[in-house]
Amino acid sequence: MMATHRPGLQLFQCGDVRLQSGQTLADAKLAYVTLGQLNASRDNAIVLPTYYTGQHWNYLPLIGPGRALDADRYFIIIPNMFGNGLSSSPSSPSTPADTDTSTPFPRVSVLDNVVQQARLVFDHLQVRALALVCGWSMGGMQAYQWAVSYPARVQRMLAYCSAARTSAYNAVFLEGLKACLRADPDWRDDRCRRPPVLGLRAFARVYAGWGYSHAFYRDGLYRELGYASREALLQAWEQDHVCLDANDLMAMLMTWEHADVAANAQFEGDFARALASIRARTLLLACSTDRYFPPIDNQREAQIIPDCELRVLESPFGHCALSPGRVPAAMEFLDQALEALLGR
Repeated sequence: MMATHRPGLQLFQCGDVRLQSGQTLADAKLAYVTLGQLNASRDNAIVLPTYYTGQHWNYLPLIGPGRALDADRYFIIIPNMFGNGLSSSPSSPSTPADTDTSTPFPRVSVLDNVVQQARLVFDHLQVRALALVCGWSMGGMQAYQWAVSYPARVQRMLAYCSAARTSAYNAVFLEGLKACLRADPDWRDDRCRRPPVLGLRAFARVYAGWGYSHAFYRDGLYRELGYASREALLQAWEQDHVCLDANDLMAMLMTWEHADVAANAQFEGDFARALASIRARTLLLACSTDRYFPPIDNQREAQIIPDCELRVLESPFGHCALSPGRVPAAMEFLDQALEALLGR
């Protein structure tokens, strides 16, 4: 049976999901969209897992006729990560609104996300093999996990501005973000019941500093993004973040902070063995000034993954350089890399 283009958001009912943490995500739902059509051999599917604060529509600038990600050629599936407000999240509990919600949202791992995505892709959508799994930032972390967990069914993997596990330095950044939320008086008992506006504004300003590079601010490159001043950029980040649900942000932070492709029963923490198990043709893209996922970490990964190439984008735009649709020159770099990988 061939799957066809499904406009609009779909919900895959996962049921009660037992998580790596030992907790249960009750009545879990995975929100997703598809573009294009699954071919007769059921092997032209591409999965684009979402990233931190991102939702499926954020990837749409990468998709179009004549692009590497062309829905006329591929069946493109974009699953929303747990915690992002569309799939099961603290802001969208399964229980009715008048039910007691004092129990914190369970801790969901990258592997928990990928296992449910695989159920959606292989069981529900009847895909036989993936032509590609690809993602930016936390989406890339899920791409690594896909390649490790399903080596026989993932033909290609491209992760950009990402890593196979969260480094100690990256974890310190995440602890800073969590501290911003927890410092707000509306944050109590590790959750909030009304928006912690002060915490969210602080969160956004900290995030903006790490998202770009020293040279970006020194040379006033925010002007290329349409901001008249550094303060204008910071205020825009604030406005973006005060609209987000703080409990969702915290849930996804916990997923990010504990990301590690080897942190499971199969590999028991053996990171090198996990990476060596990948059979997909792999292309890693890094930005020279990325403070979250610096190229040195990807260099080490590329030495272990059997069929892997690393390409480094020289750019002062830091982690945000390859944010979908943000920097035109970086998007050309990404498109060329995707074309090269899909053409093999």
